[in-house]
Amino acid sequence: MTQRAPVRVADLPSFDTLVDARSPAEFALDHIPGAINCPVLDDEERRIVGTLYKQAGAFEARRVGGAMVAANLARHLREQFADRPAHWKPLVYCWRGGLRSGSMVTWLRLVGWDAQQLAGGYKSFRHHVLAQLEALCPRLRLLVICGATGSAKTRVLHALAARGEQVLDLENCALHKGSLLGALPGVAQPSQKAFETRIVTVLDAIDLSRTLYLEGESARIGRLSLPLPLVARMRAAPCVEIQATPAARLDYLLRDYAYLGDDREALATKLGLLKELQGKETVRRWQEWARAGDLPHLYAELMALHYDPHYERSQARHFLSWAQRREVQATDLSDAGVEAIADAVRAL
Repeated sequence: MTQRAPVRVADLPSFDTLVDARSPAEFALDHIPGAINCPVLDDEERRIVGTLYKQAGAFEARRVGGAMVAANLARHLREQFADRPAHWKPLVYCWRGGLRSGSMVTWLRLVGWDAQQLAGGYKSFRHHVLAQLEALCPRLRLLVICGATGSAKTRVLHALAARGEQVLDLENCALHKGSLLGALPGVAQPSQKAFETRIVTVLDAIDLSRTLYLEGESARIGRLSLPLPLVARMRAAPCVEIQATPAARLDYLLRDYAYLGDDREALATKLGLLKELQGKETVRRWQEWARAGDLPHLYAELMALHYDPHYERSQARHFLSWAQRREVQATDLSDAGVEAIADAVRAL
């Protein structure tokens, strides 16, 4: 076989398919966007081979593992790769660009496909993600959209995106709404690595000469941490504040967080985490409202006693240009109201 030059992360667009040869657990933790998972060893097989390597030595691990690899590659050829044309050009990677991806590339080349191996494997892609965060974040032309809880900031981002503006939806990247009650029902957050991959996927596609809109977030969204270069750039960026009336915010929260009433006991349990901040009596009252499904009273007090005081304390501390922020007044956070706010933000 002819010797090929090493394939780098920058070469990814020149291939028809990205094939991740790692185990399903490794793939779930993070992977190159668009890759398909075709494990050379599944999670249990990888554990068995690793144990053999420690207990019986490298030869025995290779002997047993080789049979597993052969069976898995044969299955992929029969199933996943069965309909690939003769001119198919896949790029295969594993953790470091070693034996797992190398064995798959060998088999695919024997078939006749122009299969190649990513130099450095997933680790090289991970280095790319971290390097892009460091390189791109200081160059971003950000406009940060702020506003107290219930100001429909995320919906405004969506409306801006629909108008052709560049948007970084961090809560969508994190699969979390960013507050104590922000976990999405039945949806797990991605890993920290996958969160950062999602962010870089957006940043790689933007025009650095144009404004990028994003929501003013704290340094954490759920259990995930925002990349430090992005936090630093966001804190220094100009801000626009949506100043919505309490009544409009409450109406919006009752629509946007209505699903919290579907599991009242779970809601009450989450509220219990606020006892140290708000006191036992206040939280007990909130838990009673949660169990009774009285979301209007609950959300109104959460706004007044918890979210709004925290918001007022944090903004000036977190955003360097807070005193110079521009403001958009809002009395209506319906779909039409959100569209109007998006137009007002664009006009700024």
